[in-house]
Amino acid sequence: MSASESSVETRAGVEVPLPRDAAAAVPEAATAPPPAPPTGDPLIIGLPAFLVGAVSLGLVQINFAPVAAAGAAIPIVVTATFVGLLIATIWAARLGQNAVAGVLGVFAGFWLSYAAVVIGLGHSWFAILPAGVARSLEVFLIAWIVVIGLLTAGTLRLPLAYTVLLALVEVALVVLLIAVVQASANLTKTTGWIVMAFAVVGAYLYLSVLSVATGGKAFPMGKPILS
Repeated sequence: MSASESSVETRAGVEVPLPRDAAAAVPEAATAPPPAPPTGDPLIIGLPAFLVGAVSLGLVQINFAPVAAAGAAIPIVVTATFVGLLIATIWAARLGQNAVAGVLGVFAGFWLSYAAVVIGLGHSWFAILPAGVARSLEVFLIAWIVVIGLLTAGTLRLPLAYTVLLALVEVALVVLLIAVVQASANLTKTTGWIVMAFAVVGAYLYLSVLSVATGGKAFPMGKPILS
């Protein structure tokens, strides 16, 4: 019996079609491989954006710029640092890199709020009297000391270089808070050098990321404090 004849059955002289086999009725769908997950390293944008803001702020704090140009870092912070960190945060979140997105997002908020404080207090945007300027700066610093401190503790499972970077940021904020409370120009200058120190660590991390991106090896980062 041929294949065509096997598809019907004669019942009482009437040909009745037989049920077609499901596998024969519907061709097997071609199983396409799942799409490859997106790749990339958001730190290749995030680190230089952070770095340029840190260097400009450090130069202001060590009095490289005159006192009358205390806001010299703000244009860089708003246009390069904040925007770059925001882009890197979105990129990291798109890749599912939650820890990286969290760190970059926190620093994007820090730099933008820093710019807002400097510009707002300098132009009396917030209706804060001159007597309340110092206390307003203290509120800003204390709030960020808490957040950066928690972030630093959260990096103890990351390579040591990242913990060192955040610890230096925390130390800079604490020293600057003391400088504001005591109205100390020397401590403010010390803060600038600490900022330069964590800028150096940031530069090391950036060179490592560039090395990997161009086909080289990552630089040694140190073992995490917590395994």
